[in-house]
Amino acid sequence: MPSLGTLGPLIALVLACGFFALQSEQFLSGANFSLILQQVMVVGLIAIGQTLIILTAGIDLSCGMVMALGGVVMTKMAHDHGLHPIVAIGIGFAVTAGFGLINGLLVTRIKLPSFIVTLGTMNIAFALTQLYSQSQTITDLPAGMTLLGNTFAIGQTQVAYGTVVMLAMYALSWLWLRDTATGRHIYAVGNNPEATRLTGIATHKVLLLVYVLAGLCYGLAALLSVARTGVGDPNAGQTENLDAITAVVLGGTSLFGGRGIIIGSLIGALIVGVFRNGLTLMGVSSVYQILITGILVILAVATDQLSRKGGR
Repeated sequence: MPSLGTLGPLIALVLACGFFALQSEQFLSGANFSLILQQVMVVGLIAIGQTLIILTAGIDLSCGMVMALGGVVMTKMAHDHGLHPIVAIGIGFAVTAGFGLINGLLVTRIKLPSFIVTLGTMNIAFALTQLYSQSQTITDLPAGMTLLGNTFAIGQTQVAYGTVVMLAMYALSWLWLRDTATGRHIYAVGNNPEATRLTGIATHKVLLLVYVLAGLCYGLAALLSVARTGVGDPNAGQTENLDAITAVVLGGTSLFGGRGIIIGSLIGALIVGVFRNGLTLMGVSSVYQILITGILVILAVATDQLSRKGGR
């Protein structure tokens, strides 16, 4: 039978949907579900990178700020320097992947804790974003940069292309982690890095790959953020790091590393999105939404801790 850590998030999502369906007639509409997916697609993509890092028993506090920097870089390259959108987007991806590489090198070569490393690079990314953009929002972007924000119809419901990209990324990530040797190595490093090293696996290369891939996920999240809002916002990303960690924890991935499934992070992001959407439809203040999210995180971590103790 699947473990509670696997089934728990899905059960919580179903129960939340059932509760809010009873509270609001609008909740079960296709348009509302499409809206929820659009609202979580940026955090959902960041959560993929965050999941990879947490599976190795690390954590990335810089993800939101790195995403914001990537968004500002790609929009300024297109708007100010007139570069083709594909080239501008590529430069933005290079920046976010570069931050992932720096994080990975500091963790693997100098053996610094990921918490401290990413706390530092979070502040560096924030400062660079404000300096490079001069704290100004970049507007009048070429159509190619906002393409993924466009929608197509499924029946009577409009679905954003960015939503499809997010779901496709989860499917690919799930298959990669499940069916490839590198994917299994990530779990092994999170479970017991020393034992993994003794089996001949280059753990530092695995960790470095994880941080670079996470950086690329943040670059794609930046592109979706730009596509959804139509601007390069230097103030974006200030809560996305905590939202992504929340999604990963609610999805059943252990903060101690080595346990979890990537699809769980999607479910976790949807849980947060459903609660915020449902409470908004009920007219509940955003303060209570934050309160409930905090309670859910504590319950998820407590469940993980209890399940670890029960497995010993």
